[in-house]
Order: sequence, then C-alpha cells, then structure tokens
Amino acid sequence: MQHLPYLRLTARQRVGIWLTLLALVLVSLAVTLLLHLKPVMTSMATARVSNLVNRIVMVAVDEAVAKGEIDYDNFVTFEKDETGHITALRSNIAEVNRIQGEIADEILKRLSEVSTSELEIPLGTLTGSALLAGRGPSLFVRMQAVGSASATFRNQFTSAGINQTRHQIFLDVDVYMSILLPGLTTSTKVSNEVAVAETVIVGGVPDNYTYFSTMPDEISQYAEDYILNNG
Repeated sequence: MQHLPYLRLTARQRVGIWLTLLALVLVSLAVTLLLHLKPVMTSMATARVSNLVNRIVMVAVDEAVAKGEIDYDNFVTFEKDETGHITALRSNIAEVNRIQGEIADEILKRLSEVSTSELEIPLGTLTGSALLAGRGPSLFVRMQAVGSASATFRNQFTSAGINQTRHQIFLDVDVYMSILLPGLTTSTKVSNEVAVAETVIVGGVPDNYTYFSTMPDEISQYAEDYILNNG
C-alpha cells in the first residue's frame, strides 16, 4: 500500500499562515466595527455639521441686521388715504431679492472657508459608552458644501389686539451639506427660520364692539345684552 508523503511546513510558512489568518480576523473585525458604527458616525457628524451651519447662518443674518441691510422700512411702504388710515402695504421686491441673494452668497462664502477643515470625533464617543466618551484616537470628518444656499423672506400677520395687526418678516434659510466619512458619504439639509423685522399696524378703534362667547350656555346671554344695549 502506497502512502502519501507527509507534508511538512517550514517555520516561515507557518508564520505566513498565522499572519494571513490574523490579517483576515483583523479585516473582519474592522468591517464589523465599521458597519456597527456607521449609524453612530452619521448621526454625530450630521449634528456637528448642523451646529456649524446654524452658527454661520446666525452670524451672517446678525451682521446684515447690524449693518442696516435688513430694515423694515426698506422692505415695506404704507399707502394711506386722505385721513391717514393705512389702505395697503407695498413690498419693495427689488430690495427683497437683492438682500436674499447677498445673504445666500455670504453664507456660501463662509461655508467655503471651513469646507477644508476637519471635525475631530473621538472613536470612544462613537461607541455610545459613557465611560469611553471623549477617549481614544480621533476620527476626522471632512465637510464640503454642495448645491446652493437659499434665503427667502416670508410675511406673517397675526392679531395684536383690537384693530391691531402684527406684521413680522421672517427669513427662511436652507443649506444643503455633503458630509464625507470614512467609507461612506451622507448629506443633510439644515433649515433656519429667523425673525428679522416686525411692526404693529394700528387701525381705527371702533366706538363699540361686542364679544360673543363660543360657549353654548353663554351665547344667549351675550345676545340679550347686545339687544338691550343697542336697541
């Protein structure tokens, strides 16, 4: 009976096999860890980027207000009749469009200045453990602005009392960001609503007025009082 020759491995071959197995185990652990931490990394990076964008938007809007570029009188003019009563509000569309464009450009300019910077996130924080938070080697997240920032003024009218109306002007800013992470790319939209101007429009106060309650048991009493006082 013929026997197969015994296969003997040299020391170098055995070391090579062990190193190969170790490399496969490390790669498997790295892939598993990356898949496990992907949602955590995405969430933390999005939060960091959103905070940065919010600060940039608020600074850009505050500077525009401080310079007098955003002023109620520049946006709205009142039309009045011969008695001085307000009959209409007219918007300065050209000025509104100009300021919207300037604010959007300023925001994109500030974003471009930090687009090459890196956010440092300790790997221990990504594990979600309170004991490891802020510890371990750091993960650097690179940001890049994509698309465009939009700035849009919006009007809102609310009651401010008898024959009084509060007119507020809001600035809605939307910024689209792309976030580059190790092994993945994600994007987010950051929206801000800022009240930039307001005024109270006062109309003529009537000689008398009647308030009717919406409660069923009070409607008849208010109606009776009105008839007695105005009969």
